[in-house]
Amino acid sequence: MESRVLSRATTATTISSLRSSPGENHQNVSFVSLKPIGAVGEGGNVIWGRQLRPALLLESSSAPAGLFSGKKEILRPILATASSPAEGSDSTGEAAPVGFFDRYPALVTGFFFFMWYFLNVIFNILNKRIYNYFPYPYFVSVIHLLVGVVYCLVSWAVGLPKRAPIDSKFLKLLIPVAVCHALGHVTSNVSFAAVAVSFTHTIKALEPFFNAGASQFILGQQLPLTLWLSLAPVVIGVSMASLTELSFNWTGFISAMISNISFTYRSIYSKKAMTDMDSTNIYAYISIIALFVCIPPAIIVEGPQLIKHGLSDAISKVGMVKFISDLFWVGMFYHLYNQLATNTLERVAPLTHAVGNVLKRVFVIGFSILAFGKSMTSN
Repeated sequence: MESRVLSRATTATTISSLRSSPGENHQNVSFVSLKPIGAVGEGGNVIWGRQLRPALLLESSSAPAGLFSGKKEILRPILATASSPAEGSDSTGEAAPVGFFDRYPALVTGFFFFMWYFLNVIFNILNKRIYNYFPYPYFVSVIHLLVGVVYCLVSWAVGLPKRAPIDSKFLKLLIPVAVCHALGHVTSNVSFAAVAVSFTHTIKALEPFFNAGASQFILGQQLPLTLWLSLAPVVIGVSMASLTELSFNWTGFISAMISNISFTYRSIYSKKAMTDMDSTNIYAYISIIALFVCIPPAIIVEGPQLIKHGLSDAISKVGMVKFISDLFWVGMFYHLYNQLATNTLERVAPLTHAVGNVLKRVFVIGFSILAFGKSMTSN
């Protein structure tokens, strides 16, 4: 009994010594109310979906010396948030699944190239058929871009993809790209309307040569001599094709060459702009700017002729429904193939993209000959 009394007295003395006297300036130690492990309260610290164990939290480091000496680090939990899991992990702490694009990058790039080629073949065949009864390349160029812009606006409206914001600084980067795109697009269509599809693409096969020149003399990249020698057969082949082409005229030839130069600069400037925005949104903004660039020349060059007899002649030949349908679908295929081309450029170097363009033209030339006959005439 005596030992119990002494024990209780000692405990009471210890507790009373911990109490602050009225004159002392000690801060109180507060305790967090205990909750069952796993219960998430307001302000609770969650690590990858798990609630930290409730612990004593010291409101100030000025607690009485020695009271919690040696236990401070144990009592303080490691702060973390649910929004910052370890890299490569999902919200449950497990390894995040790797997407198909990341697992097979070469296969995805190859698929992009294939779809780019496929859509371009359809576009070229349909585009040339329109020019056979409606030879107004400036107006058709505007329709191509207009359909694409409407497509982009609808896609943004439904959130596929989500529209990326653009500022004045980035807009200045895109304006040169859009101007080059507009100039190359219009001159390509002028060439398509003037000569055979196969001949235009033969001339445009020189694009890697222009791209290599721009890479070395403008960007300052030193290209090996072997690369220049590998381009020599392309130059020789284009020269021979130009001399023997049945539908040759200077309008088609010069327009195709201007298109080569324009698209070379477009590829270079586009690659620079892709550091801050995804390729899909970049091409959408390029299309919008290019549309405004193409409208004034179309009105000036072809506006009076279209009002006078151009539109009425086309409708009388194929009918209103087919005429509008052809313009809509050629615009859709134009936008989609260019979108795939821009997505592909995001994954490869500009020169690789230009070489891929040459292979694309092999497909286009082959299918255009099948579609319009073996003789390489203007039709």
